[in-house]
Amino acid sequence: MNIESAFAERPVFVTGADGFVGSHLTERLVDIGANVHVFVRATSSGELRNIRHLRDEVTVHRGDLRDKHSVSNALSALSEYSDSIVFHLAAQAHVGESWDRPYETIDTNVTGTLNLLQSIVDLDLDIAKFDTAGTSEEYGNVDSQVADKHDYHEEGQVILNERSPVNPKSIYATSKLAADFLTMNFYDAYGVPGVTTRMFNNYGPRQNPRYITGTIITQALERDIVELGNLQPKRDMCYVTDGVRGHMYVALDGNPGEEYVYGYGENISMREWTETILEVGTEEGYWNDPEIVQADDRYRPGDSDVEELLVGYEKLHEETGWEPEVEWRDGIRATIEWYAKNKPSWYGRVDWQ
Repeated sequence: MNIESAFAERPVFVTGADGFVGSHLTERLVDIGANVHVFVRATSSGELRNIRHLRDEVTVHRGDLRDKHSVSNALSALSEYSDSIVFHLAAQAHVGESWDRPYETIDTNVTGTLNLLQSIVDLDLDIAKFDTAGTSEEYGNVDSQVADKHDYHEEGQVILNERSPVNPKSIYATSKLAADFLTMNFYDAYGVPGVTTRMFNNYGPRQNPRYITGTIITQALERDIVELGNLQPKRDMCYVTDGVRGHMYVALDGNPGEEYVYGYGENISMREWTETILEVGTEEGYWNDPEIVQADDRYRPGDSDVEELLVGYEKLHEETGWEPEVEWRDGIRATIEWYAKNKPSWYGRVDWQ
């Protein structure tokens, strides 16, 4: 697939463009010559934290997903086009914070998605694809009542793919599942060409330091201990540029009304992930073997933690040729380097001070 020619001069609309994955997607789209419109939350300062360097190369629309008027006003910019693509990445995307901010999580992730879809219908926009970014958290833990509906690796691991039952275990996961279903509802009812993309555990430069990779790295850079919660869960860690490519491949060649999942294709326990990050950082001279400490107050509430996530991305690979390109240690090395060089971008946002 020739990504460059497919997106050259093509109108695209990105929600959450100033966020972690959104900023990398926006940067890539600008690099290959797309006509990029971005929707970012209006603030009193008007700051663009992660895409400030792209300010003169994108059309910025300010508003709030929860405000239907501002959403419709921004999307009206697509009225003159017939082949535009909408990438919907904006969300309250932190599992732990969804318990602290449940109403904001639902309002942003569910009502916000509804506002986008309804605005497309109300404005009668002729778009080529609407990509709703889902999450691997929607699968949760295996429910014994439907265990026979899952696919299993020969070693007994559950492989999560487009056919797997969902079992969301947090307010965040439930809100994202609702957004997925809304996308499909609007495809069935109005023909909005929606697809859903469930990414598995992205990491990389610019990620909020409250996520697992960022909190490990920022603590190791600043002190002799790394304080964490439950380290038993296993996650399928996918570097952000691979995640961005997944979005772009699905937006071009995914079938409307269908779901696509992707990730690295291997999983690792959070203890092993932590140890690998600390090992790479020590090798590169960023720190000297910090101690790993587990703290009760950093565990998820009750039985809400998801034990294991492992993706089977065969569908996306077979239909588009996508596969991950960045090895774990290479991705970790690039991520540590970014945090080390950009302390002002994250220092006031950590959860361990």
